Amino acid sequence: MKGDAKMTCDYKKGFADQTKEITVSSLEVEGVIPDWLSGTLVRNGPARFRLEGKTLNHWFDGLAMLHKFDIANGHISYANRFLDTPALRAAKDGKMKYGEFATDPCRSLFKRITQVFTGSTSGANANVSIGKIAKEFVAQTETPLPVAFDVDTLKTIGIVSYSDGLKGNLTTAHPHQDQGDQFNYLLSFGHKSTYNVYRLSDGSKKRQLIGSYSTGRPSYMHSFGLSQQYLILMEFPLVVNPISMLVRGKPFIANYTWKPERGTRFSLVDRQTGEVRYAHTDEAWFGFHHVNAFDNNDHSKIDLDIIVYPDADVVQYFYLNSLLNKRNQEAYPKNELRRFTIDVPAGTVSSRRLVDHSAELPRINYEQCNRKTYRYVYANGIARQGESAFLDTVVKFDLTGDVKEWRQDGQYPGESVFVARPDARSEDDGILLTVVLDSTANNSYLLLLDARDLSEIARASVPQHVPFGFHGAYIRS
Repeated sequence: MKGDAKMTCDYKKGFADQTKEITVSSLEVEGVIPDWLSGTLVRNGPARFRLEGKTLNHWFDGLAMLHKFDIANGHISYANRFLDTPALRAAKDGKMKYGEFATDPCRSLFKRITQVFTGSTSGANANVSIGKIAKEFVAQTETPLPVAFDVDTLKTIGIVSYSDGLKGNLTTAHPHQDQGDQFNYLLSFGHKSTYNVYRLSDGSKKRQLIGSYSTGRPSYMHSFGLSQQYLILMEFPLVVNPISMLVRGKPFIANYTWKPERGTRFSLVDRQTGEVRYAHTDEAWFGFHHVNAFDNNDHSKIDLDIIVYPDADVVQYFYLNSLLNKRNQEAYPKNELRRFTIDVPAGTVSSRRLVDHSAELPRINYEQCNRKTYRYVYANGIARQGESAFLDTVVKFDLTGDVKEWRQDGQYPGESVFVARPDARSEDDGILLTVVLDSTANNSYLLLLDARDLSEIARASVPQHVPFGFHGAYIRS
């Protein structure tokens, strides 16, 4: 029992503030870095949760920090830097001026109206993912205010300005890429809220509207699916009345309500025509991360793969008072990788479980397999189902049935980014890059795993801990 109790506690260093910004020209490496691996891994995530006299409520609230690992000629360097945003500058003054995902400052009704319906008071705390708009690398979050930064120095450039008239209050931090185009949506709140689906061409800052549709109760969606023909919004029954966000005075996500009787709606926007079609299941699901989607030959059916939970309780699980409570022995919420098959003409949905193994932060060989049939998923898993309190393994799901796992006691890996070998002979011929918290040594390291069997290739030690982040990107040299 003592060992199990320790398992629920030693991950907590991952939620401790990291305020030191350092540059290390060469990290100590165990193992051998492959000669062909040459590029930069950039990670994004929260690094400060405690302000003067106040602790932020949720993992998703922390102030954004960028982390960079340059890999070349068998050596790895490291640097980290806070994203310089209005939210960070207010925090340096000991204040919380802007609302976050689950934490809100005391604001007047007028200021709440301004933030919800114009976004003009957003702190641009882009702490979720890394992307690229035109020629600039950007940090992204769920408000449509990506923040550009210099990938060499990690110095913040500023909030990106688009050269179009599209407006919205929410988006996703997971735009899809396809043949040089980027796809995403903007949600505009109102008495009737509107989803505006758009395309952004490579090198451009002008978003092109593809299609729109309205809804009375918008759903909280962290990501979406993209197939050859459709952009698919899986509308979970975690919904909001936007007007209530004004009068209730609650943080953003606290305004959303779980309504399982609504079931789950799939809204399909044709990428070419903008036509919107719908499918529905009476089953209530919730999820953060889509894995992949692809059409059959005549586009009449779509397979959509996503990690789903039976309800939205996982949002509550990520509140810091739950994660950091020493008496908390609750296990990580059970989920599953599930395939939803959408019959487009009939508007019906069936589903089946692909893997009976809880996991999160899934990645695939995106360059080769996005929008296509595929075989392998890499994710962060749970070593002891029903016992582990936080993600503590790297897992590889072979959709033909096999599951491989990397784990070590007291080690907590983050999202695994797949990098294909230049002359790859198979879908899984490459390396996984993951930043691991070593709770015993009280620091972190970059771990390189062979994506074929999850055997360790090398690790590079960082002389401080890297807080648990969300997503990253690998940039080839």
